[in-house]
This record gives sequence, structure tokens and C-alpha cells, in this order.
Amino acid sequence: MSKVITMIPVRMAATRLPNKPLLDINGKTLIQRVYENVKKVMPGDVVIAAGDESIIKEAEKFGAKAILTDPSLPSGTDRIASALNQLDPTGENYDIVVNFQGDNINVDPSVNLPLIEMVEKTGCDIATCGMVFKNEKDINDPNMVKIVMPITDDEKEGRCLYFTRATAPYIRNPEKSKTHNFYHHIGIYVYKASSLKKMVSLPVGVLEDREALEQLRALEAGMHIRAKIIEKMKLIDEAPADINTKEEYEESLKYIK
Repeated sequence: MSKVITMIPVRMAATRLPNKPLLDINGKTLIQRVYENVKKVMPGDVVIAAGDESIIKEAEKFGAKAILTDPSLPSGTDRIASALNQLDPTGENYDIVVNFQGDNINVDPSVNLPLIEMVEKTGCDIATCGMVFKNEKDINDPNMVKIVMPITDDEKEGRCLYFTRATAPYIRNPEKSKTHNFYHHIGIYVYKASSLKKMVSLPVGVLEDREALEQLRALEAGMHIRAKIIEKMKLIDEAPADINTKEEYEESLKYIK
């Protein structure tokens, strides 16, 4: 059986919402609520990969294990890799690493469970998930990342060939095509521990630089990414999935008690 660790990367320097991890959500901080949601569901250890001492102190208050990482690290992926290296420098303690973002207050952690199984069954380097786009406006929005994968509309899992902000793949003959769906990439990742370490050691690739999507670095290096198509990812349908703005924060207070 795989040895799993879920890591929650979090830092204070959020430009749109300062001090975000320590915001009060009806009596508990954002990071405490995220941690408690994850702890209820995920197998193995749960660790906060913190970019600031203040987050370490907050984690101590509610009994979470937290590892201090360099605040200048460029991404959450780099942060969890750094924390993993501190916890398990020899690579003997963990086989699979789940990356659960520290502002995903209303994302259901159980969406990661089939991704863990996918890594175990297929040996893929990275497992992620997507959802079927429901309207054309979102399909054409460059902020909505698309997964290009060779599956038909009734299939729910496949290999990711590309991720893009463009509208892709193009459907030349809609009346003859076996698939008409477009897939929205949901930025949830489960890694083989060795693959996570490999990914952060690689230089920024040409395609990653062009599209500003770090998962393209892994694809350029020949790594195997698979995606599961899911229908639901929120714990509370009406509430924001995560908190990035003051408006989302205020909206979350109405639902998350």
C-alpha cells in the first residue's frame, strides 16, 4: 500500500488579499478550516508547507504539523517539494504526494482519492482532474485552462497530451466527431514523490514560458500526466471554491460556519 502525504502550501504574500491564510472565517482561520477539511478525509500524513513563521505559529495553535519553507519560492509546487525534502530527504517515507492548495476552503478533499488510485494503478507521474465545460463563453476564455486528451464523451479518464489557454482541440467535422466536449482543467495534483522532485529540478520549458502553465514543464520532459473527469468538486455548491478576493471572502462567510 502506498505511503501518502498531503501537503498544503500556503504563504502570507497574497497580493489581492493580504494575510489571507489568517483571515477569520466565522471563528476559525482560513488555513485551519482547510487543514481540518483535509485531515477528515485524506489517508496518511497531512502537513502544512508554510512560507512564513506566522503560519507556523497559527498551525501550532490548532495542532497541525507545519514545515517552514523559503518565502521566495515561486510556486506552491516548489513549496511542497521543499517541505518534502526536509521531511523525507532520502525519499524512503512517502510514495505519493497530494498538493492541496491552502485557500481551497470549499474544495472537497475526497476528489484526490481517485487520483491517488490512478497513480497507483497506472504508474503515471502526475494525476489531476477536469470538468466538462458547460458554456461556450468559458471555452473561449484564456483564463480557463483546457486539457487536450484523447477520450470520447462517455469516457472519464485519460492521458493529458497538452494543457492550453487556447480553445482546443479544434473540431473540424462536428457531425463525424466521436467527441464534442471540452475539458476545463482543475488545478488539483497528485504526484509520485519521485516525479515531484524531478519536476521542480527541471528548468522552465518553452511551452510553460509561453502559456504560463507549469504542468507543461512536465509534459515537455516526457512525464506522464493523467486526468479524471469529475462532476462535482465543492463541499457547498453555493460558496466559492477558494478565496482570492475580498468579494470571495465575504461570500464565503455566508455559507461556511
